[in-house]
Amino acid sequence: VIIRAVILLALGTALTLTGTPVVPILAFYGLFFLLVLPLYRLGAKPLALIAAGWALVGPQLLYALKPVVGGRVFLSYGQADGPVSLFFTGGYPALTWVPFVIAGMALARCDLAAKAVRMRLALTGVALTVTGYGGSWLAVRLVPGAAEAVRKAEEVPGMSSVSSVSPDSIGIFGDTPAGMLASAPHSEATLSIIAATGVAILGITACLAAMDAFPRLRRLAKPVIAVGSMSLTAYVYHIVAIWLLDTETSAVPPLHILLGLIASVTVLATLWSRFVKRGPLEWLMGRATGLARHIR
Repeated sequence: VIIRAVILLALGTALTLTGTPVVPILAFYGLFFLLVLPLYRLGAKPLALIAAGWALVGPQLLYALKPVVGGRVFLSYGQADGPVSLFFTGGYPALTWVPFVIAGMALARCDLAAKAVRMRLALTGVALTVTGYGGSWLAVRLVPGAAEAVRKAEEVPGMSSVSSVSPDSIGIFGDTPAGMLASAPHSEATLSIIAATGVAILGITACLAAMDAFPRLRRLAKPVIAVGSMSLTAYVYHIVAIWLLDTETSAVPPLHILLGLIASVTVLATLWSRFVKRGPLEWLMGRATGLARHIR
């Protein structure tokens, strides 16, 4: 895990230095892997409780630290993320994104082949989604000044047009505590974390149920499965493609670029998986982590 984390930190930094308008998550993932390493041997229930507790405490702690670390900052092109960015102010700050990783660890320890388990997970997903989005919707209408604070909190600098932003010009959660009621993506608020986790659980359980209910679906879904089997390669591919094509100055409509990336990565992954089970970067990662077998 440590080897994987170091590789992701290096790879994420390299992708950031390309200067694309994308905010790469890989360096953040590397840090996440290191932070959750002490939890590696825990079961599903303890992990779920820790994820819930972190989701409740993390955003509040980040808000309390705002005067010290500054507000949300999307770095200028080619500027690598430093420790403060990785932990607090970057695109995916560890203090508010690690709960997703811990929740995923808890989910992975469940018997996902059991229909009863999947049903309970689906109900949990519904409850979290309703609590997150519904709670935010209700609070915005009941708490005085919350609507304006949430609006400001949701005004995250465009992920498609990254620019250097002063720490004072963009505030995490907006300018007041009421902004922590936001449920929008990247608002870094508790309700947002709860809602997004619920949607993720629903997505996973729905896919598993569909594959069981329609056995022939697996054949049709092979291209999607192929991309999923080499997600690291696909992720790096799309950022490198954006860099090489210089999409910001391209006259090609963004939708065409998006569809082109989807089609090309799907075709390449499908062809690759016919001959090799693992993607190229996944294979290299496996070779690198093979060193761990010699450490006892």
